[in-house]
Amino acid sequence: MNIGFDAKRAYHNGTGLGHYSRTLLQSLSEYYPEHQYYLFNPKSSGSFEVKGKNIHEVLPQGLISKMFSSAWRSSWVKKDLKRLNIDLYHGLSHEIPMGIEQTGIKSVVTIHDLIHERNPEQYNAIDIKIYSKKFRNACTHAHKVIAISEQTKRDIIEFYKTPEEKITVCYQSCNPSFGKQVSGEEKQRVKKQYSLPDEYFLSVGSIIERKNLLSICKAIFLLRNELNIPLVVIGDGGKYKQQVKDFIHQNGLGEKIIFLSEKPAAISSKSFQSAIDFPAIYQSAIAMVYPSFFEGFGIPVLEALWSKVPVITSNVSCLPEAGGNGAYYVNPVSAEEIAGGMNKIYCDKEFAASLIEKGWQHAQNFSPLKSAASVMDVYKSLW
Repeated sequence: MNIGFDAKRAYHNGTGLGHYSRTLLQSLSEYYPEHQYYLFNPKSSGSFEVKGKNIHEVLPQGLISKMFSSAWRSSWVKKDLKRLNIDLYHGLSHEIPMGIEQTGIKSVVTIHDLIHERNPEQYNAIDIKIYSKKFRNACTHAHKVIAISEQTKRDIIEFYKTPEEKITVCYQSCNPSFGKQVSGEEKQRVKKQYSLPDEYFLSVGSIIERKNLLSICKAIFLLRNELNIPLVVIGDGGKYKQQVKDFIHQNGLGEKIIFLSEKPAAISSKSFQSAIDFPAIYQSAIAMVYPSFFEGFGIPVLEALWSKVPVITSNVSCLPEAGGNGAYYVNPVSAEEIAGGMNKIYCDKEFAASLIEKGWQHAQNFSPLKSAASVMDVYKSLW
């Protein structure tokens, strides 16, 4: 079977949507080599690669398509789907080409979250309108909808009235590199390269209000007289990031909060920008702290579980799905609870070890093979 994919995020996105796309595509290629996978990429990229004998990158052809690559991706690509005899098309991030239902080509869409519907105050009005149109079109016209969590499935039914029988929950996996133990020598090399402290807590994700970095900083402040342990932050942001920095400055936390993504060593490192060094950074941390208010899934939680690192995360949204019984749960509003979890994991080594073991066992439910198999089952239901 010839299977086509919207590969924009796979080639260009360094956050959750990109990681999801690359991991799934590589897993499908490896575990189901009898199929051919065509990755429709609106423009060349030097950031990320997706390779395999049965993986074929497809770029827009012709001057007009190259000039208006977004139009090619959202509609004109249908001509290329027909030219390449694509049997099934999978929109990996919320959308499918407009009018694909008129081509006779089966289609699947993955919906990661509907945060713009649930929390519209976090977006500008134009973006909400665009997202709603694309997401709703995809849920209406795709033959099957993949939700990455039960939370997202409930939201699709609530906001778009999509029939439940049309939706399948397919949990994602993460890059297999997180599940491989990094050597002590490699950890030291990475620590030296990025000037990381010997001990640190870790926060990974876009620095936006929903991800709740401010509450982690408040927890660090509460622990200032008990634990002299800094927080390493991977991610970037705008207005909210400045709000966090204002709190840091006002409370004298400048040396305890390390914004790694803005350090010259990280900016100039391709292995940091492509996340190759992330497993070593994760596995050197005391714990991953991820008290998000709302997620479609929360991939850093899974990356930490695979890395055998204790996880502190929220007791709301889909995060208990991601963490299972292998995470320490907190009320994301409560800096006191977050601080309590950080202190407990640091001081109680036996408790931390039990979390690591439970987390590793839970992570096996999200292996690349299981993730690819669940998606392939959706494809097969359309044959």
